Amino acid sequence: YLMIVGAPLLKASTKKNMSTLKELCSGLPVDPLPHPQERDESVPHAPVRKTNLTYEEEKLALKNALRYFPTNCHAELAPEFANELKTYGHIYMYRFRPAIAMKAYPSHQYPAKTKQAAAIMHMIMNNLDPEVAQFPHELVTYGGNGQVLSNWAQFWILMYYLAEMNEDQMLVMNSGHPQGLYPAFPDSPRLVIANGLPKMTKIHDSDTISRLFPTTLLTKITNECSHWACRCQYGQMTAGSYSYIGPQGIVHGTTITVMNAARRRTGTSAMAGKVFVSSGLGGMSGAQAKAAVICGCIGVLAEVSKDALEKRHKQGDFKKKGEAVSIGFHGNVVTLWEGLAEEYEKTGELLVEFGSDQTSLHCPFNGGYYPVQLTFEESQKVMVEKPDRFKTLVQESLCRHVAAINKLAAQGMYFWDYGNAFLLEAGRAGADIFKECSNSKYKYPSYVQDIMGDIFSLGFGPFRWVCTSRNPADLEKTDEIAKTVLLNAIGEGVPENIQQQYEDNIKWIGEASKHKMVVGSQARILYSDLKGRRAIALAFNDAVRTGKIEGPIAITRDHHDVSGTDSPFRETSNIYDGSCFCADMAIQNVIGDSFRGATWVSIHNGGGVGWGEVINGGFGIVLDGTPEADEHAASMLTWDVLNGVSRRSWTGNSNAEATVKLAMKDVHNLEVTIPYHVRDHSILESALEKWQRD
Repeated sequence: YLMIVGAPLLKASTKKNMSTLKELCSGLPVDPLPHPQERDESVPHAPVRKTNLTYEEEKLALKNALRYFPTNCHAELAPEFANELKTYGHIYMYRFRPAIAMKAYPSHQYPAKTKQAAAIMHMIMNNLDPEVAQFPHELVTYGGNGQVLSNWAQFWILMYYLAEMNEDQMLVMNSGHPQGLYPAFPDSPRLVIANGLPKMTKIHDSDTISRLFPTTLLTKITNECSHWACRCQYGQMTAGSYSYIGPQGIVHGTTITVMNAARRRTGTSAMAGKVFVSSGLGGMSGAQAKAAVICGCIGVLAEVSKDALEKRHKQGDFKKKGEAVSIGFHGNVVTLWEGLAEEYEKTGELLVEFGSDQTSLHCPFNGGYYPVQLTFEESQKVMVEKPDRFKTLVQESLCRHVAAINKLAAQGMYFWDYGNAFLLEAGRAGADIFKECSNSKYKYPSYVQDIMGDIFSLGFGPFRWVCTSRNPADLEKTDEIAKTVLLNAIGEGVPENIQQQYEDNIKWIGEASKHKMVVGSQARILYSDLKGRRAIALAFNDAVRTGKIEGPIAITRDHHDVSGTDSPFRETSNIYDGSCFCADMAIQNVIGDSFRGATWVSIHNGGGVGWGEVINGGFGIVLDGTPEADEHAASMLTWDVLNGVSRRSWTGNSNAEATVKLAMKDVHNLEVTIPYHVRDHSILESALEKWQRD
């Protein structure tokens, strides 16, 4: 079952345009080549990337791109690819963008040999749907540069391999490159993904990374004499693992975060009349407007891109609900913050109670953050033509950004970092972001530290599912199943803090349906713990088995979860034993999921806060109604949650410790090391002082 097809897969086609799924899965069209395509300016496009490539590295980038094609195509394709590289900073291979409408088709329509492969195809095309993806023609799903794949040739080859795959094979993907099909077992993952995992300790600087991206193979490493052969794609979190479900995922996460922020600050989640200010309406950040309305507050969201703002307005994100309303501000968020600060200075009236930021500061100098000194259009030009000046302007803008927030926070506004590297980049810019007498402790908390960390430690996180039938009736049925499971759990008796989270998510399911949250495939998300996730998955599989649900259900989650991500600036920022900089948990999680029944697994570098700052991983599991799917879901979900809870327990989190102790009573063969806590800290000081005296 080892498939080796040329270098790599090549298939002849007599059609100039591929318009059916069968044709789409027939292989890379090279005989004849498709006609060249002009870049379609009717859709949003990724910012032009600065490359800083040497002449030899530019040649290497072309050589790497041409490897997907037979040599008789090279003379025609090379000039075209060179033009893309020089004009856009990357070789996307626009000529090979498929003619078929890009969306998630019902899984039974894909010409696959396994239900698992068909479900994965459904997920991939959903991530590239123009209604879902931020820059679909550049294969960017969200975050400005979070790609599903690096170029369109990879898409054709990936779809072919998935169509050919049987249950004794596994497909390996390396930073967008379909490496091939390998012999495996039926219980093995059908797909294993890695994205952006070079030796990051050697290439942490953003300039080197920007050169690695367009060559898709080679870069000269700072402080190292040799060149490294390492393919590089930034898959964000769920983009490169094919698990993004549109803005719904982050709408839910933002809703839960804002509600719990209000509880922490005011003692209640009732937010009528309260104002929440933030920025970004492009990809993930586009969720904030709808989340504010669901929470019942007034959301004011700044966005520099008119296209992004109009897209969210078209999708119904800015609507009134009683006194709740979201307002889209077309302009720079720094202008908004400075205006609010100026109004306070003039009138003494504080117009905002809650604030955050969702600009894409994991890539601050390549379109993730637009400086207030320039218009959106001017920024697009300056970041390419004068990158050093653009960097200076971004850092100056961040200093102004923070200064305005500081004035309002001093009067009682509650501000938090939303895990987008805002604090990190503001600190690097020299902004007044650190506490007094410290150059490492920030004035403001990460939302994980202050709001969501304890929720993670209870085992709650973003559990999501996709009805691959694409039938809205299936989603309605799964909503009812999930609500019933959570209501039954409450009826059986759970601790008060667990019950509160269940009730929030029962409310969310109703609100999500009411607000028509589905964009792309029929999907839903909620936050749940181990008990809820496992019971919901088994109930779903039973519904597929009995025919209540029309087709298989793909279960997945955001990498931003209790176990999926190691990031000292976000997911593990509330771990205080010194291990927050270690990535053991995320790596162990993917390894453990892979042999407990996951259909696909992925491990990435950089999701959310940027390359070199985080290791994050995820999974997908297809529920097809079989007994094996029951076993896989129960085993894999148990590990996927308890791995992270156990790690958090060992670091001293009391919620996690209580959760683990309860789990050891319920889960057969589970034994977790529980820490003994130092109660008298004077013992530590006395021991060290004694050593110094001796």
